[in-house]
Amino acid sequence: MESRNTDAGTSVFKSLDWITVFLYLILVMMGAVSIYAASYDFDNASLFDLNEFSGKQILWIGLSLIVGLVILLMDYRIYKIYAYPIYGLVLLILLVTIFIAPNTKGSHSWLVFGPVSLQPAEFGKFATALCLAKLFDSYNFVLNQKISNYFRALIIIFIPIILILLQRETGSALVYVSFIFVLYREGMSGLVLFSVLCAVTFFVVAVKFADPLILGIPLGEFTVFILIMLIFVCMILFYCRDGIIGRNLLFGFAGSGLVVTILSLCGISINGTIYFLSMIGLGIIYTAIMMFRHRIGKYLITIGFVATSVMFLYSVNYVFGNVLEPHQQLRIKVALGIEDNIMGAGYNVNQSKIAIGSGGVVGKGFLNGTQTKLKFVPEQHTDFIFCTIGEEEGFIGSVTVLLLYLVFILRIIHIAERQRTAFERVYAYCVVSILIFHLGINVGMVIGLCPVIGIPLPFFSYGGSSLWGFTILLFILLRLDAARKERTD
Repeated sequence: MESRNTDAGTSVFKSLDWITVFLYLILVMMGAVSIYAASYDFDNASLFDLNEFSGKQILWIGLSLIVGLVILLMDYRIYKIYAYPIYGLVLLILLVTIFIAPNTKGSHSWLVFGPVSLQPAEFGKFATALCLAKLFDSYNFVLNQKISNYFRALIIIFIPIILILLQRETGSALVYVSFIFVLYREGMSGLVLFSVLCAVTFFVVAVKFADPLILGIPLGEFTVFILIMLIFVCMILFYCRDGIIGRNLLFGFAGSGLVVTILSLCGISINGTIYFLSMIGLGIIYTAIMMFRHRIGKYLITIGFVATSVMFLYSVNYVFGNVLEPHQQLRIKVALGIEDNIMGAGYNVNQSKIAIGSGGVVGKGFLNGTQTKLKFVPEQHTDFIFCTIGEEEGFIGSVTVLLLYLVFILRIIHIAERQRTAFERVYAYCVVSILIFHLGINVGMVIGLCPVIGIPLPFFSYGGSSLWGFTILLFILLRLDAARKERTD
């Protein structure tokens, strides 16, 4: 038995994707050095001082490597066999956390064990990824085969989102939305992703451009209505492949718009809401008649998309004003440039942009960042760690880090595409989706393109929960990938 375990361990390390391991080690060590630079204290200059954030991060890295080693030495079948129990256990922990976690900056998402605090939401990512992979690997499971398959997948994704939202941890909950990209890889219609993109666009435009009024409605609402009408025509032309209906809709919308413009120039008041709803309503009725006449189901999808877009538009103001918390509203307004609030919600982002901009092309040099040393950017060693790189290493250093992430992500995509079963492939794409989401939102947040929602930079930001969560996520994938060769030996 001992000989068999030794042979299995040897086989794992022989089959291990060492390129990915090497990239992981580079990222975590660069992260530790960046944390040292961000929290550098002239009186305590040691990288390994356990009283400093850098020393604690080195400790977390060491523990993460032990966790990674344990994962690699375990039988790869365990992750598939116990995927559902692991997911259920993590959901239970997330539920319990709501009631027993102390209030930390308004959220109840951290479990405290003496001097150590852990955030269960970070560990829910790999559990959800395993559960989703197990579902797709079920016998005869095809996502597009039945609508119930979509519901099963979405339930797995949204249960942890709901539990984390109840912990008042919006940023961590949003990360789980990235699993939607996995569904797209497994056959979900691109129309869903297009709908998400449209929803984000409509929300931003409607919120940002509240003034001035055109035809009695806000500029943002006016613009979204125009976009909906254009999308309506384009979907009929390209999605439904019907040039006649598309041409008629285009001429109808354009003609009515010309009439309204002339009437407005003549001083005749036009109610914009009534006009747009009437035009879109008539377009939907006309398309519905053609749908029943030609018996083409794609018309129904187009009608549903347009009608849902209109309802979404009218829900934006309610959601923004009544569902989102005041601090969340303020962060969105700052990100969209509606409010500056440099000394309030926009302070972190403003100081971060100053730090990155002051770095120039080559940066100020390691440990020479003035914004960093004078602690102008709060949370610089965690969520805003990227601005330290921008200030001290400049544009070249920032691009180098982003290119390193790009190579890392492309390598994982390569691993995903060479898997022979749905379980390994889906899990790998879950890892890719999470990494891309974290990277995009964190960097966008630091440079002011996204609202500040507290999402760490993978392997760079300080924190044991984040590092452990990403390490477990990655090393399970490496173990599953190594087993690919074991099964062929």
